[in-house]
Amino acid sequence: MFTLPGIPPSTGQPAAATGQASVPSGQASVPGTQPPVSTAHASFSTGPTGPAPGTVYGSAAIPPSGPPSGPPIPPAGPPEEPPAATPPPVPPTEAVQSPPPEPRKGHRGLWISLASVLILALAAAGGAVAFAPDRVRELLGHTTPVNTWTPDPVASATGVLSAATGTAPTPEQVKAALDELREHTDLGPSVSVSVVDVASGQSLYDVGSSHPAVPASTTKMATAAAVLATRGPDYRMTTTVVAGPNEGEIVIVGGGDPTLTAGATGYYPGAGRLDQLAAQVKAALGGKSPTKVIYDSSLYSGSQIAEGWDDDAAVGPYGARATALAIDGARTSPKRPKNIDDLHAGQARSAQPDKAAAIAFAKLVGAPTATVTAGTAASGAQQLGSVQSPRIESLVEIMLDESDNVVAEALARQVALAKGQPGSFAGAGVAIKQVLTELGVPTEGVVIKDGSGLSRLDRQPPAMQTALLAVAAGDSHPKLRSLFAGLPVAAWSGTLSDRNQTTAGLPEPGAGLVRAKTGTLTGVAAIAGIVVTKDGRLLAFSILADAVPTGTDTARERLDAMTNALAAL
Repeated sequence: MFTLPGIPPSTGQPAAATGQASVPSGQASVPGTQPPVSTAHASFSTGPTGPAPGTVYGSAAIPPSGPPSGPPIPPAGPPEEPPAATPPPVPPTEAVQSPPPEPRKGHRGLWISLASVLILALAAAGGAVAFAPDRVRELLGHTTPVNTWTPDPVASATGVLSAATGTAPTPEQVKAALDELREHTDLGPSVSVSVVDVASGQSLYDVGSSHPAVPASTTKMATAAAVLATRGPDYRMTTTVVAGPNEGEIVIVGGGDPTLTAGATGYYPGAGRLDQLAAQVKAALGGKSPTKVIYDSSLYSGSQIAEGWDDDAAVGPYGARATALAIDGARTSPKRPKNIDDLHAGQARSAQPDKAAAIAFAKLVGAPTATVTAGTAASGAQQLGSVQSPRIESLVEIMLDESDNVVAEALARQVALAKGQPGSFAGAGVAIKQVLTELGVPTEGVVIKDGSGLSRLDRQPPAMQTALLAVAAGDSHPKLRSLFAGLPVAAWSGTLSDRNQTTAGLPEPGAGLVRAKTGTLTGVAAIAGIVVTKDGRLLAFSILADAVPTGTDTARERLDAMTNALAAL
């Protein structure tokens, strides 16, 4: 394997479909090692080759046809963006919190990388490839196929490695490609850019790369790296119910899981369910209903609203107050958007997410809703039931692909708790910055006020972001691999599903080759991630424009022009 020419593959696929938009047919999906009940989710694509709404992707289910899975990941080497829609929970073939996931194996990662790179090689040659999931599972050592169709033969990987280590563009070539685009007036006077060759670490383009710019939602990459490094990909948050201070009283204790849902039709597939928790509690109480429900949100401390948030950031449609107990990301309804326009509209959020969750639980357990009140569980109180969140790896993918701000704040709090900091915005900021330093990422100029990027006081230099991407691409921190699996793919998934394509839905050069996190606030347009060049070279890039004078839609088009230019090198 190479020492740093590429990105070790994720051990679990993105919760949303990723694909090479320019390949007309075929499929390449790599099942992950998720434990039972998948947290896979769907995202909408506006292009003609996009998936039908409701199609489930990721480790849980693989579509029988469609564009192959995302840009290659070579072998070793808001207002916010609205959340993407998610499909109904997957049937119990991938069931709930246990047994634990299979151990990861190094050779499986290599096969995932080769399979991904193979798609690019064949697509670049102008051919279509059908890469059946059965074959991928065979390569990964799975013995039970997930589908029954006969897999197509897989081409030799001999040429794949050379495609993954193509010639790097020169700094002069990158400068010629980006200079004029960067200077466009639509992006404003403050455009900071860093482009790095991942294999060599060489800086190929540096214009204000050390400028502490407003990162918007590209902040979520740091949150993702920090929580994966501290909690690990398999960690789950637990919501418990314990006996209350008086007979007949119970306390529901928030564990920081914002994906909890009332029943089978929640917003987040694979989430812990309050109806199942209620059944456990009633069984523990001998079939009796409790007389009072107390909710405990004390895991979090400090303000529920971050410093620097816009006045409407905590009331939706893209954000909510940070509480340790919430259901469906604090949404007032778990109903999923039907199309990408609905996604951009966002959804209403509860003004008191923890109380709303407790009231929903009281109804399910048969307690009078009028009795619901805030409180704190007694130390050592008898546990009556518990449910768990999806794995951290899956939540990271949801956060990145959908730009889910509520999930981002929950994951940031987990970093704080893991590093012994208070479960607050301030504690999370200190902890994330500490973890970045421990990972070897330069943090000069970095200011972290929240985990989502909703704060206008956040600051991240582009050079810090490309350094983070390069670290995650290396061999030293395999826990970070899911960061790449969660990044949206241009013209195909998540917040990039309608980007890098013409108004007619035709793919532009970056379609399927740009895998990146977007960021949008009023006056701010940002994008950071990786791109595979026409010559097969992997580049990391960060483009942060934080003084956009015109509408962000126009600015996004300029950013897309820059990523298209990188892909065409």
